[in-house]
Amino acid sequence: MRKTIVILVTVLVAGSRSPGRAAQDIYVYPAKGQSEKQQARDQQECHDWAVKQTGVDPVKLAEETPEAQSSQGGVLKGAAGGAGLGAIRGGIGGDPGEMAGRGAAMGGVFAAIRARRAMQQEHEAQTQMHQDREAQLAKYDGAYKACLSGRGYGVN
Repeated sequence: MRKTIVILVTVLVAGSRSPGRAAQDIYVYPAKGQSEKQQARDQQECHDWAVKQTGVDPVKLAEETPEAQSSQGGVLKGAAGGAGLGAIRGGIGGDPGEMAGRGAAMGGVFAAIRARRAMQQEHEAQTQMHQDREAQLAKYDGAYKACLSGRGYGVN
């Protein structure tokens, strides 16, 4: 039972990091001969304390998923919209078919440019979000390590 609790707490704390942080797992050694039961209790209490101190809960942070956005439909909508506008212009000018084709091509090009810009912005937002999450986890890790060190554990 004690080993199960220790393993569960370790999995919750270590498993809550993003995949890029696997090399930075926290290792806890009972330097003052603490029992497994005591260590599990101390780790849970230090987790709770670190969450209160930092406002960062790595378990909840790991459960958050960013919304995926798709820009594929935008190109088709742009082409259709361009075709419609081209057909209207062609109807006025006398050749709706040719103008609809030109409008569709231009609408598709503009939609592709907008989609590319949207993808770049999404990439930048994801990069910033990743950096923010890493900073939050580092803050939590510092508090968690300080708590365990204060309770007599070797922490690395």
